[in-house]
Amino acid sequence: MYRFASVVAATALLALSACGSDEATTPATGGGSDELANFVVTVDADGDGGEAAKELQVTCKAPTDGDACGAAAGVSAADLAEPKGDVACTQMFGGPETATIKGTLRGEPVDARFSRTDGCEIARWDKVKPLLDQVQ
Repeated sequence: MYRFASVVAATALLALSACGSDEATTPATGGGSDELANFVVTVDADGDGGEAAKELQVTCKAPTDGDACGAAAGVSAADLAEPKGDVACTQMFGGPETATIKGTLRGEPVDARFSRTDGCEIARWDKVKPLLDQVQ
């Protein structure tokens, strides 16, 4: 029994030692800018329909600079990433809405497009919905 416990402990220790990383971590402000956000959010409620898209310029240094800034603080780079091509998505239509976010977030360039054409896109939309809802 002692031998078995020693093997389990050694295996656990070995597994935990592999958890570290030699890579430097990126500061929370990204590319060194002291701005939280400097981008334009565009939302088109009917997609390619005849209704004009609405835009909102978001420029702020802190989440407390306004409601849109608070919403921007809740958005991560992962939320803006395109879905991987090899991911299976449910084929359900969530609506014709489209949106874009272009500019910088935490000093990093942003050029993201959103739609509600399938389950993966709907999930992406929902992650940034608090920010998209700021566009009036």
